[in-house]
Amino acid sequence: MFLEYFIWGAWYVTMNTYMVTNLNASGKEVGYAYMALAIATMISPFFVGMIADRYFSAQKVMGVLHLVGAATLYLATQTSDIYVFIALVLFYSLLYMPTIALSNSVAFGQMSDPGKQFPLVRMFGTVGWIVSGLLIGYLLIEKTANTFYIAAAASVALGIYSFMLPDTPPKGKSETSAMGTEAFVLFRNRSYLVFFISAILICIPLSFYYGLANLFLNEAGMENAAGKMIYGQASEAIFILAIPLLLRRIGVKNMLLLGMTAWVLRYILFAYGDSGANIWMLYAGIILHGVCYDFFFVTGYMYTENRAGEKIKSAAQGLFTFATYGVGMVIGTLFSGYVADFYTENGIRQWQPIWMVPVYIAAAVMLYFVLAFRDKKPV
Repeated sequence: MFLEYFIWGAWYVTMNTYMVTNLNASGKEVGYAYMALAIATMISPFFVGMIADRYFSAQKVMGVLHLVGAATLYLATQTSDIYVFIALVLFYSLLYMPTIALSNSVAFGQMSDPGKQFPLVRMFGTVGWIVSGLLIGYLLIEKTANTFYIAAAASVALGIYSFMLPDTPPKGKSETSAMGTEAFVLFRNRSYLVFFISAILICIPLSFYYGLANLFLNEAGMENAAGKMIYGQASEAIFILAIPLLLRRIGVKNMLLLGMTAWVLRYILFAYGDSGANIWMLYAGIILHGVCYDFFFVTGYMYTENRAGEKIKSAAQGLFTFATYGVGMVIGTLFSGYVADFYTENGIRQWQPIWMVPVYIAAAVMLYFVLAFRDKKPV
């Protein structure tokens, strides 16, 4: 788990800065590169569910994908053509994204009580992401190809190590579809449909953070931006512990509203923050990542599982992931790239109006949710 998420954190966070610095990428082109991961998220369930799970041991597939992925990451640094780079990022993403589900399968396959044991194991993934950010920040390499070399080296290590993991044999044909279409019955519940639509739309502001935040912080003059951005992952690890307590006290609607309010507040802080007297705004915007992500998406996964029930819960989670990290992020990454270009004059990005766009979107989604969501059943 540590290596799995170390790899992702090493190249993903700073890719926007690398592309602008070394490939003279536009906002639209940065958006295309980040969209590649969203497309891979939509496709990977089909690969895992229809091929890997049925015919091959999970740890062997994971090993091969990481070894080929390492070579792809290296090749991505050898081109100066922006569209070749984007194509390689897409190919790498198609290799990497299935390994998340496969790593979970390997872990679950060795556990006697996954409900108690998995959270601790998965926590090492968050630690891996944090360590990659600290390392890149400490080495001051976020604008260079070295971030990809570090990710490639870790991918080789995990690829080899995967073959040493306990055997996790194929499961055979799944009872549910790869996309989770069995969960469409949940849409008969009007409030769940409202939540589902809100979740897709809130991925548009989320895309602005993933696709533009590191570039913005560097251009705003924040030193060691990649190292500072790990505060967001640290807050994610802390705030997730508060969810069970708050969920019982304030309910799912208020939890989701807190998450959406945090989106609005975060981008206002980015819009008006700077590296001078208002640098605290930049730090606060980074730290709010924990509230933004945990209170909306983690609560959303819990809400989905509760409403789905035992028979279709796997299909429901698959559908929720496909819709948000797939469809929602594809829309969001494209849109954020176009917005960044629209507010760029003579190569200089006007960050205040750029950040105000996700403020308005998040506020509109929040208003829609307040007016339309009526579910009072406890989670």
